[in-house]
Amino acid sequence: MDPETFRRDLGAWLDDNANDLTPPYEGIGSMDAHMAHYSHVKRALFDSGFGRYGWPESVGGLGGSPLLRAIIGEEINFRDLADPNAWTMIEVLAPTVIDFAPPELSARLVPPFLRGDEMWCQGFSEPDAGSDLASLSCRAAETDGGWVVNGQKIWTSFIEYSQRCVLLVRTGQPESAHRGITALLVDIDSPGISYSPIETMHGRRDFAEVHFDDVFVPSDRLLGEVNGGWRVAMDILPYERSTTFWHRGALLHRRFSDLVAQVSAAGNRGDAAAKALGQAFQWIVAFRSRSRDTQHQLAAGEQLGVETSVDKILITSAEQQLFETARDLLPGVMEFDDDLAAALWRNDYLYSKAATIYGGTAEIQRNIVARRLLDLGPES
Repeated sequence: MDPETFRRDLGAWLDDNANDLTPPYEGIGSMDAHMAHYSHVKRALFDSGFGRYGWPESVGGLGGSPLLRAIIGEEINFRDLADPNAWTMIEVLAPTVIDFAPPELSARLVPPFLRGDEMWCQGFSEPDAGSDLASLSCRAAETDGGWVVNGQKIWTSFIEYSQRCVLLVRTGQPESAHRGITALLVDIDSPGISYSPIETMHGRRDFAEVHFDDVFVPSDRLLGEVNGGWRVAMDILPYERSTTFWHRGALLHRRFSDLVAQVSAAGNRGDAAAKALGQAFQWIVAFRSRSRDTQHQLAAGEQLGVETSVDKILITSAEQQLFETARDLLPGVMEFDDDLAAALWRNDYLYSKAATIYGGTAEIQRNIVARRLLDLGPES
């Protein structure tokens, strides 16, 4: 199906099913409510067929271009039908698992993830290995029939709602750095896994600290090769910075429209307001232009690489610029108002402060661009 026809048909279906797909809560809503509705929307899309396009038939998909998946996420975010952060996890993890897991394993486990019957999470960062991911120390020791995992992860999103975790562990010597890392697909209900939620400054428990104490992982849950987990990680990160950011760009477009309407209603129509809105819009358009190229690279079957660091720099800059502009043009609203619109602006503003940290810090992304795209030499 061509993208234009797909978008038209999807839009008509979303319009026809708006009452069923609109979130049952107002405003921010609880994590439990968000996750329950996310699963509901995913199931409706999958069962209608729309949610199966863009995925290979081997995992229950209907084939077609990955652009079709980008369109779905874009339309969902434009219409504010599901939690945008939860929506990203499929695009972050499913393509890589399909590529690196044994075919029979992905054929069995990926369809429930696509349908929303399951949520998965990503176990990468550690207290002493965030931006320097190659220094991770969570270890897996080989044993009869599999691996025994011991260690800790942090900033793990959605683990309390997840059934699986794509986990990076050290299986080689520390001095081998990234060459001694292995990727495993771990069941969250395995004995020995415990986690503690981390509440962020915007009042949500999106993340958790996770402990692995003698957790057994069967050998058939290996993703890729032993000591080849760095390749898996480098496959995941460009996906994280491609379609998922395209979806978030749609959210920023929607919130920009909300801001224009609210600023206009408040009578703030001077040149200064117009200039500030224009600058925020420029950032959003700059990101969308760059990300559009990334979506077409993905659709053409090209390997995504370090150039997606540019996407990351642009989306985080756009997000922070937008919500800083909202705070400036709606003075006192975030700080003192208690209505629903103020609560949403306050939530978005506080969350945006993490944008230059999550998914790779801005400093790391600029280093990657400087060294690997512009060939400006090693760090001093």
